[in-house]
Amino acid sequence: MKTAKELLLSYLEHVNNPDTAIELFADDAVFELPYLASLGLPWQWKGRDVIYNFLKNLPKTFGNFKFQNIRIHIDTPDQAFGEYDVDAIVNSTGRVYPQTYMGRVVAENGKIKLIREALDMVVVAKGMFPDGLAHLA
Repeated sequence: MKTAKELLLSYLEHVNNPDTAIELFADDAVFELPYLASLGLPWQWKGRDVIYNFLKNLPKTFGNFKFQNIRIHIDTPDQAFGEYDVDAIVNSTGRVYPQTYMGRVVAENGKIKLIREALDMVVVAKGMFPDGLAHLA
């Protein structure tokens, strides 16, 4: 069975391959990006089918989306926490998306039960909204 760290690293490696990445998740897994709610965006996905559809949309949303500079700070068999960077392009705006994520994985029976990530919402707004930060005013 994979540990939480192994699951997190595998997810980060395969984020652009939803068919491979979804195999890491439990049937009742939850994926959360809670701070997206502050921008009025969906922030929680529950269940493998829903998570799979979310992962399938990443390549449509971002070009060159690849996690790099991975730093693992907490490593226990059932929980891992790390920081990781991405330099991508937002396909809809053509803008650069230089983002640092912080992610916590909870593992159960060798699968991801929960992944919760935090990210800089200013970078999201600047990159994704046609009017950038003005969208927030």
